[in-house]
Amino acid sequence: MSTSNVITVILSIAAFLFLFFYVASSVKIVHPNQRGVVERLGRYHTTADPGLRFIIPFVDRLRIVDMREQVVDVPPQEVITADNVVVSVDAVVYYEPVDPQRLLYNIANFILAVTKLAQTNLRNLVGDLQLDQALTSRDSINTSLRAILDDATDTWGVRVKRVEIQRIDPPADVMMAMHEQMKAERTRRAVVTQAEGERQAAITRAEGERQAVILAAEGVRQQQILEAEGQAAAVRELAESESFRQQTIAEGEASAIRSVYQAIHDGNPTPDLLAIKHLETLAKIADGQATKIFLPADSTATMGSLAGIAELFKNTDL
Repeated sequence: MSTSNVITVILSIAAFLFLFFYVASSVKIVHPNQRGVVERLGRYHTTADPGLRFIIPFVDRLRIVDMREQVVDVPPQEVITADNVVVSVDAVVYYEPVDPQRLLYNIANFILAVTKLAQTNLRNLVGDLQLDQALTSRDSINTSLRAILDDATDTWGVRVKRVEIQRIDPPADVMMAMHEQMKAERTRRAVVTQAEGERQAAITRAEGERQAVILAAEGVRQQQILEAEGQAAAVRELAESESFRQQTIAEGEASAIRSVYQAIHDGNPTPDLLAIKHLETLAKIADGQATKIFLPADSTATMGSLAGIAELFKNTDL
C-alpha cells in the first residue's frame, strides 16, 4: 500500500471520529428534574426543557440546573439574647430553584450567600428576644426568617420554602438554672394542684353535709307535719265521737224523760202520791247525810203546788 493510500485511510478515520464526536457532542438529554441553560458563544441563548436537545458543538454550551428542593445546613453560631445570655443557634433552610437563568447569572455562590444571609438575620431575630422567648418562639422565628430569606433570594431565582431552627443551646450554668426553675415551677404547680384538690374536696364535703342537714331537717319537718295532722285527725275523731256519744245520751235521756212523763200521765197520779214522791226526792237529795229537811212554812201552799203539778201531768201529752 502506498503512502498516499495510508494517508487517505487515516484521514478518513479521523474524519469519521471527528464526525462521531461532533454528533455525540451535539446531543444532550435533560432529565425531568432538570433545566438546561444554553449559552452560545458565551452569552445566554435559551433555557432547555426536559427531553432530547441538540446544540452546536464548540459554539453552544449546556449548563444543567437541578430544580429539585434543596437543603442548606446553617452552621451553629453564638448569639447574644436581649437579656445578655450567649446561646448557640443553628438552622436548616429548604429552598427550590424557580429560574435557572437568574440562579446561574445573578449569584456566584448561592450556598455560601444563603448561609451567611441566614446567619446574619438569625442573629438579629434571636438578639431581639429574651432567652425564654427565644426558646418558646421557634415558630415565629422560623416564619420571620423564611420571609426575610425568600424576599432576599427572589432576585437569585430561588424560593425559600421553609426554615427550621434545629437547636438553641444556652450555656451549662444557664441550663442548670433553668432546670432548677422548671423543677421549682413543677413543685409549685403540684402544691397548687394539691391545694385546689383539697379545697374542692372540702367544698364537696361541706356541700354534702349541708345537703344532709337540709334533708334531715326536711324529714323532721315532714314527720312533725304528719304527727300534727295525725293528732288533729285523732282530735277530730274524738270530738266527733264525744259529740255523738253526748247526742246519743241526750237522745236517750230525752226518750227516758218522755217515757217517764208518759208513764206518769198514763198512771193518772193523785196529789197525795205526788207529794209523797216529792218527799222521797227530798230524802234522796239529803242522801242520808243531812239531819234536817226544811219545808216551806206554808204547807197548804206546798200541797197546792203539788196538786198543780199533778194536774199538769194529767193534762200534758208527752
